[in-house]
Amino acid sequence: MRTELCESLGIEFPIFAFSHCRDVVAAVSQAGGMGVLGAVGFQPEQLAIELKWIDEHVGDKPYGVDIVIPGKYEGMGEIDPAALEDKLRAAIPEQHRAFAKQLLSDHGVPELPEGERVNELLGWTAATAAPQIEKILEHPKVRLIANALGTPPSEVIDDIHEAGLQVAALCGSARQALAHKKAGVDVIIAQGGEGGGHTGDVGSIVLWPEVIDAVAPTPVLAAGGIGTGRQVAAALAMGAQGAWTGSLWLTVEEADCPPAQMESYMKAGSRDTVRSRSWTGKPCRMLRNEWTEAWGAEDTPDPLGMPLQFMVTAEAVSRTHRYANKAQAVGFNPVGQIVGSMNEVRPVREVIVSLVEEYLEAVERLERLQPE
Repeated sequence: MRTELCESLGIEFPIFAFSHCRDVVAAVSQAGGMGVLGAVGFQPEQLAIELKWIDEHVGDKPYGVDIVIPGKYEGMGEIDPAALEDKLRAAIPEQHRAFAKQLLSDHGVPELPEGERVNELLGWTAATAAPQIEKILEHPKVRLIANALGTPPSEVIDDIHEAGLQVAALCGSARQALAHKKAGVDVIIAQGGEGGGHTGDVGSIVLWPEVIDAVAPTPVLAAGGIGTGRQVAAALAMGAQGAWTGSLWLTVEEADCPPAQMESYMKAGSRDTVRSRSWTGKPCRMLRNEWTEAWGAEDTPDPLGMPLQFMVTAEAVSRTHRYANKAQAVGFNPVGQIVGSMNEVRPVREVIVSLVEEYLEAVERLERLQPE
């Protein structure tokens, strides 16, 4: 199961685990894979705290960090975060904010405590991601920085390379993958439409070989719908150098997931997800619920572009997470179609062992098909 990418990153298994939870990231790296922390939800100061904690809990193991600098977004070119936020706030129609608040009110989701401020802009832009990158580069155990949306700006790639780290970027087409390669991205992550979070609409079994062939010999990680060792084996058989996973880690013991949200994932089937722009402004796969249905109706506001839509919904994300037991009808539950197989809570190490064992069983099954 060991690939060239394992050698260059110093990991045992080519299993990459995206998570916003530091406990999951550390546990995956400790188990021989590479945990990847999603940074978009953290202010730079808080991100530094999270990274310091991971440093202290991974021993001599490496880990990665995922940032979000879209290839295209409202307000591109503005490098002053404060000026950008003011400019974007002025562009948001009041009807969108009112519609979001009314949805929460109609479903009985309590308000946030008085005085609690929500960070609406987060790290969805180059201006707001830059301070995050500065913090990330201060931590020597980070070996990989991945960009979730689009080709990272050239100056970002240069800074990461100068620090001795590898750059990865997700894509949903061979065209996007070629743009990544041309820009100097070291690892390309081909995510099929089955995946959770921001994703394109081409299925994994079609996308993976298209991207692998287009960018060879640049290493490719397969993403989108991977939750078993058999699927890891299929990805490697197509030429991928590893598996990029995300949804799988939402229901592990270490996950920081409210019980009501966890229950929603456990009850869902593979047909209970939808790609919707209703939370972030870009197509994102999540559990279908009354929120996604409401924003998709003909007589309601159309979602805005990124990052405007999240500036509208940031408060809703905070409220539905804090009061998850009262908010599942309108909660933000990003997850891929593999959710139909996520029906038990297990520790991270057990999941890693299962992935490896299932992979080996799949390889042995194929070997038995060979004529003697």
